[in-house]
Amino acid sequence: MKANVYDMVTERIIEELSKGVIPWEKPWTGIRAGAYNRISKKPYSIINQMLLKHTGEYATFKQWQDLGGHVKKGEKSEIVVFWKIMEKEEITEDGEKEVHKIPLLRYYNVFHISQVEGVKPLTEPFTEVQPIASGDKLITDYITREHIDFSEQASNNAYYKPSTDSIVVPMKEQYKVINEYYSTTFHEITHSTGHQNRLNRLQSGQVAAFGSEEYSKEELVAEIGSAALMNLLGIETIKTFRNTAAYIQSWLNVLKNDNKFIVSAASKAEKAVNFILGE
Repeated sequence: MKANVYDMVTERIIEELSKGVIPWEKPWTGIRAGAYNRISKKPYSIINQMLLKHTGEYATFKQWQDLGGHVKKGEKSEIVVFWKIMEKEEITEDGEKEVHKIPLLRYYNVFHISQVEGVKPLTEPFTEVQPIASGDKLITDYITREHIDFSEQASNNAYYKPSTDSIVVPMKEQYKVINEYYSTTFHEITHSTGHQNRLNRLQSGQVAAFGSEEYSKEELVAEIGSAALMNLLGIETIKTFRNTAAYIQSWLNVLKNDNKFIVSAASKAEKAVNFILGE
């Protein structure tokens, strides 16, 4: 019965790909990363990220005051720089006015939230979600049986790390639709079946070089495995399936858009899913 699932999923993916370019959408909402301004909530420029000592919230002395806080006595400020354009008028030999724009590097002082009293750090705007019991059970049963280090945390990334046999995925509350959490997590646990102590697809114990043919093939296996698990549990949605097709399409570009790689990956995905299910 499950063999038919792989055939069906594979055929549907190929059919979806025939419709043309499908844009992939990151299924989770990102978290603020690096150093950013408390008021605008926007990250500082690359050069300022390098200048500042900490990640997280910064603001000027006055901005902290306006928020009801105050900088602790003895704390030293840091600087962020910006370009200010100064216009200078000159009269040419013909008597015409000419405006020259001169960039001037300026800076202002900022303090990190750890230097401030009376203001609480911003919280991430995550809302409560209703987990899917069958999805949680599958994940828990598998990672418990295989002793995998599994971490669901506020994160901008989802990945499986073979060297430590560990998985990190963004927390459920970050996903636009809860089903996408399971699609993402099933992708990563399918990767983990490739560990050398399991199905040994990742024979060196390391992930292949990003963008290589080997890496691309493994991504196809993981995504088809995820799609099959979503289908088997009955929690697939139109959006999760379309995003699967989009993701596969992006890696097929590396493989010269040859659909035979989907069929090959589906065979490995079937073994991976059977392993996850303990069959």
